[in-house]
Amino acid sequence: MTYVVTENCIKCKYTDCVEVCPVDCFHEGPNFLVIDPEECIDCTLCVPECPAEAIFAEDDVPEDQELFLELNAELAKKWPVITEMKDPLPDAKEWDGKPGKLKYLER
Repeated sequence: MTYVVTENCIKCKYTDCVEVCPVDCFHEGPNFLVIDPEECIDCTLCVPECPAEAIFAEDDVPEDQELFLELNAELAKKWPVITEMKDPLPDAKEWDGKPGKLKYLER
C-alpha cells in the first residue's frame, strides 16, 4: 500500500509532510506535491503533518479522488524530489478546502 496526495493540495502545496518522510518519496510540481508509490514505505508519518488533510492511504482515497492514484505515480516520474520544507503558496489558506481544484493543477 502507498499514500496518495489528493486534490486539496493543489494551490496550497504545504510541505510539512516532506520534513517527516524518511525515504524522500515526495516530488514537487509548480502548485502540487505527489508521492512516488514506488518509494513510499507506508509509514503514515506524513498524514498527520498535512495541514490541508490531502494525504490518504490508497485504500482510503475518497471515491471522487481515485484518479489521484494514477496522477501521483505519473507526476512522480516527471517532477523532482523535494526533501526540505518550504513556505506554502502565498494564497494557500484561501484555497484550502475549495472543491474542484483539479483544473488548476500545473504540470
